[in-house]
Amino acid sequence: MAIIINLDVMLAKRKMSVTELSEKVGLTMANISILKNGKAKAIRLSTLDKICEVLDCQPGDILEYSKDTIWRL
Repeated sequence: MAIIINLDVMLAKRKMSVTELSEKVGLTMANISILKNGKAKAIRLSTLDKICEVLDCQPGDILEYSKDTIWRL
């Protein structure tokens, strides 16, 4: 079971780069990349809120639950 982070999909839909999102959200490019590549262990609600504001989307557009994906710690 796992939560899948579809940040790369939303960035593509909005035609926005990691650099641009990083600047608008106020996170480092490294942290945005960790989220984008699905390597994050957690995300603050305030960070998710800002990402949704910048990308004009809902949390469900970014986060997805999948029973079939193996959770890696």
